Amino acid sequence: MSLVKLTIKGISYSQTQNGAYALILNEVDGERNLPIVIGAFEAQSIAIALEKEIKPPRPLTHDLFKNFADRFDIVVKQVIIHKLVDGVFFSSIICERDKIEEIIDARTSDAIALAIRFNAPIFTYKNILDKAGIYLKLNPSEKEDEENEDDVLSEPETFGEETSTKINPDDYSHYTLEELYQKLDEAVQNEDYEKAAKIRDEISKKES
Repeated sequence: MSLVKLTIKGISYSQTQNGAYALILNEVDGERNLPIVIGAFEAQSIAIALEKEIKPPRPLTHDLFKNFADRFDIVVKQVIIHKLVDGVFFSSIICERDKIEEIIDARTSDAIALAIRFNAPIFTYKNILDKAGIYLKLNPSEKEDEENEDDVLSEPETFGEETSTKINPDDYSHYTLEELYQKLDEAVQNEDYEKAAKIRDEISKKES
């Protein structure tokens, strides 16, 4: 299976799920985006890592892992989002120490938070992107302004308990495929990526 390289497009606050955020990943050589619902703590950690000007007074959990790894010469080489089951993304962290490579299972949000700190590339498999990727339809004026947007849309103001990354599609189970595709387009247009992710998973469920 071929790997597809991803970059972080931004973080969007969930409009329907309190304390949750949608992390938007974008394929490097394409137009598809991969929205992943993450918790507030992970959103904070990713946002701080992306915003180089923000330096927390004490190391966050992912900063501590980075410091620990540096002390013992452990390098994170890459992160791979390798599986999608019932709306849950599974990831692996590829590490190396003394020329010995190890693969560590991790939640996708944690893996990406570490990838940023190690400047490690993020990949997923083509079949996952084919199944879960969505296209963001932009107007010409929006395309011109796209490069001027911050990677982090906003720094989270409050941080609660971790929200599960599992997306529950039950609210959309009674819609037809045609209605779901229409609602997916509306969610994307409204930049409600968390809702778009839920609808996308229900579409995948119906088409499987």
